[in-house]
Amino acid sequence: MSAWPMKVALLDTATGEAREAELHASITEKQLTDVEGEWKPALYDRFRDFKRSGKPVAEWPGTENAHWNWRQKVEQLQGLLSHDGYCVTCQDTTEGLMLIDTTGYRCRLPENEKRNLVYIDYVENAPWNRPELEQRPRYRGVGSILVRAAIEHSLAEEFKGRIGLHALPQAEAFYGATCGMTDLGPDPAKQGLRYYEMTSAQAEAFIAKGNHR
Repeated sequence: MSAWPMKVALLDTATGEAREAELHASITEKQLTDVEGEWKPALYDRFRDFKRSGKPVAEWPGTENAHWNWRQKVEQLQGLLSHDGYCVTCQDTTEGLMLIDTTGYRCRLPENEKRNLVYIDYVENAPWNRPELEQRPRYRGVGSILVRAAIEHSLAEEFKGRIGLHALPQAEAFYGATCGMTDLGPDPAKQGLRYYEMTSAQAEAFIAKGNHR
């Protein structure tokens, strides 16, 4: 990719217009502070709304990753050359985060079996951008920008755009239908989460389609 931070665009759903944003090849203290001071309170506000409405806890969206501790994850990986972080910001607010691993996983698809790929360890959208939490998310396009960043990282590592990840249930349609990744089914080693993988051809198709809002 080009110089950092990289200019990108999000769709402002309130106006229907593109909003200038930035993709950073790092996760800094600012992002961690945003998660703790803005993301978590916004998420728990939604949980309180669900509780007041009488919705059973088992049906609350957003609980699958509510326990994620981004500060701990980033601190554990500091200094490891095999791991990198990315974030999307807009108007000085963190809108999405991603951690990737370039050495710990290999391809599972038969045509690429055991070849290198970029594995997306963790990726998360700000609560106000998540359609399962908001009737009208603030911005659209964050997830696609981060997937594109993982593909570009794979290309830079000479992995030919190959990426893989385990998807939370609410994100399965995004990775399968929107991103065009191959669904390899539930993985017992990852709490039954479905594993998705993107081939070089699928990466080329994803890039060719442009913005996947």
